[in-house]
Amino acid sequence: MKRLPLSICLIAFFLFLLWSVSVRQSLLYLIGIGMGATLAGARFGFTTGWRQLAESRNPKGSVGQIVLLVVATSLSIPLLATYPELSAALGPPSFSLLIGAFVFGISMQIADGCGSGSLYKAGMGIPLNLGILPLFAIGSFLGSAHLDQWLSLGQLDPINLTDELGAANTVLLTWVILGFTLLGIWFWSNRPTVLIDKRWIYGGILLAILATLNLIVAGQPWGVVYGFGLWAAKISYGLGIFDPTSNSFWGQSGNLTILTQSVLLDITSITNIGILSGALWISSNHQESTKPLTSNQWLIGLFAGFIMGYSSRLAFGCNIGGMVSGISTGSLHGWIWVPMAFLGTLIGIRIRRRFQF
Repeated sequence: MKRLPLSICLIAFFLFLLWSVSVRQSLLYLIGIGMGATLAGARFGFTTGWRQLAESRNPKGSVGQIVLLVVATSLSIPLLATYPELSAALGPPSFSLLIGAFVFGISMQIADGCGSGSLYKAGMGIPLNLGILPLFAIGSFLGSAHLDQWLSLGQLDPINLTDELGAANTVLLTWVILGFTLLGIWFWSNRPTVLIDKRWIYGGILLAILATLNLIVAGQPWGVVYGFGLWAAKISYGLGIFDPTSNSFWGQSGNLTILTQSVLLDITSITNIGILSGALWISSNHQESTKPLTSNQWLIGLFAGFIMGYSSRLAFGCNIGGMVSGISTGSLHGWIWVPMAFLGTLIGIRIRRRFQF
């Protein structure tokens, strides 16, 4: 579709949300479009950045992610400390988190995209990611349905660093950790004279601003995984093959209410739809070229997408909900998520290379 008629469709859908749903949902849709356009326009891939660092010692993608975290933390923590009605992306330190983040790191490399990466690449029309989306949704739904069993292996209460240390100290601690991380990346990359790439830096800054706007408008941090799981849960519920009242996750009053409402009322779903729309708009004037995959590569990639969805729910988010929103809103689980997912990504890269993706 050409950009002009697509733009008209996006504007029409925005006006429909504004008129028939709510001002908040229409604004979140615009924020989602901005996120999708930024991810696709800058090719800001969390999976790619980690793979470039591990394989070729190219630090530029990881530096862009650090910039994203620095800016998002600096904006979000003061807002959360000032306005108690805003909520942080808190997840409990648990065996579920350790296992989920590790497996997610493996599967995202094989599937060539995390939650947000799969969304924006699907919006750009990349065949494998289009196939991954429904399997990611099914995996996320099953992960949420089984979450209580995984948490029974052992968990601690969520730890909000802002409550423990105060807002200023949490921001300072985050800067220090990210600064040491940047130093480690510099040494690992053989101390290059150039660490930055403009598209990664601009992309990181824009995503941080959009994530902060999402926090302000939605009252909660940017997330991706919940929307996927909700879509599959609604279909299962509508077909009569799933009883949410008998499940500890979907039987919670808030989740049960969302499950019975229109998907357009869900915060995460509407930003996900916006990401798809924004990526589609960016790619509307050209066809994204990809190399053909063998049948084995298709099977492995699709299976990885399913596992990625399942493990992301156990880990309380993907690179967005677990890393970006977790760290930038002061949740300890975000700092646990990152090293476990990176360890997994090192294995995922080897598997990806083995099947010549």
